[in-house]
Amino acid sequence: MKDLQSILVTGGTGSFGKAFIRTVLARHPDIKRLVVFSRDELKQFEMAQEFSPERYPGLRYFLGDVRDEARLSRALEGIDTVVHAAALKQVPAAEYNPFEFIKTNVLGAQNVIDACLNNDVKRVVALSTDKAAAPINLYGATKLCSDKLFTAANNIKGWRDLRFSVVRYGNVMGSRGSVIPFFLEKRKTGVLPITHGDMTRFNITLQEGVDMVLWALENAHGGEIFVPKIPSYRILDVAAAIGPDCRHEVLGIRPGEKIHEEMITSSDSFYTVDLGDYYAILSPTGALGVEAYCERFGGTPVEPGYAYNSGANPEFLSVEQLRALVREHIDPDFAV
Repeated sequence: MKDLQSILVTGGTGSFGKAFIRTVLARHPDIKRLVVFSRDELKQFEMAQEFSPERYPGLRYFLGDVRDEARLSRALEGIDTVVHAAALKQVPAAEYNPFEFIKTNVLGAQNVIDACLNNDVKRVVALSTDKAAAPINLYGATKLCSDKLFTAANNIKGWRDLRFSVVRYGNVMGSRGSVIPFFLEKRKTGVLPITHGDMTRFNITLQEGVDMVLWALENAHGGEIFVPKIPSYRILDVAAAIGPDCRHEVLGIRPGEKIHEEMITSSDSFYTVDLGDYYAILSPTGALGVEAYCERFGGTPVEPGYAYNSGANPEFLSVEQLRALVREHIDPDFAV
């Protein structure tokens, strides 16, 4: 972040936002300007108890909603870097309230893009999800639309020194509403609800997600969807790790849910580059094709037809590894 002096984080009071703010302040306590942009005044008040503007003079809390472009544009005055983490993300809620998700996740994304184009912003990284790859639910479809908006925004930046890119990763361990905190609470009842015994998911820690976004801010050419190489877990292994003595209650797949998640589809393979720790899915309409991108930034094109799937992932977390991660990232006193 050597060239970045002012950052705004949409959805800054969420799980990712707080971890990102914590990391930036730890590494750059004298940052010129760091803005938490979110719509919940209570969460901003609570967050300010840990991260106060008195302790960090560059830190500011800005109430606003990504649905409001004028408010976004005002908040972006003097900002050179934007991390877009604001989203509605609960799959069942999206199926029941589709247009609310469209207004935040799609129209809100375009508002962020327009506000960045209208201010002197230089770098933009938007957060995505594995559910945006070959989506079967409304939430994933809105995030795919968002991804396309951000990658295509590089085509209309004109003369601006501005780069839009996306990071796409799997379930964040310990984030609000995710399965592990849910199981930790449910094990008190002696029963763990299981949607489907074959279900798998990708797994990434909050800090790994933060570090990936910081890497993308430094390294993005513009137009990429970056995907990390991360392990998977089996839902039954999560249940065994957290509640080995609990009874399982099989509920069936929820509306819009997959057995396995993809982050790179076989159709994406023709535009995908292996960068080592990450993949980059290039925009089909971008200025650089796969060969030119590899020449400039290194990396290797993936095989045609390659797909990155949580069920076929070569790396799975064991029960003991899951327990260790729970103790490290969620509950230090966790025991079975």
